[in-house]
Amino acid sequence: MSLRTILGSTFVMAGLGLGYGMWSMISPGDEQRRERIKNLPESNPVRMEESRRRNALVMQAIKEAGETNYNIARGLGGSSK
Repeated sequence: MSLRTILGSTFVMAGLGLGYGMWSMISPGDEQRRERIKNLPESNPVRMEESRRRNALVMQAIKEAGETNYNIARGLGGSSK
């Protein structure tokens, strides 16, 4: 092995180690992770039900739009020829 190969490998390993070290420093701790999970919408039953209702309304609108022959894009001020 040449000196160039050894130095190159050393620099790559040092870079990987530095990257992993920085990543582990900024990753959230256990307490921060629990706090984030507690604030998710899925953990609050009221917000979860609101999300379900909103998703159902959106899916209903998409279904109705798919069943119609009216092109909504043409009615929104498209180019007039």
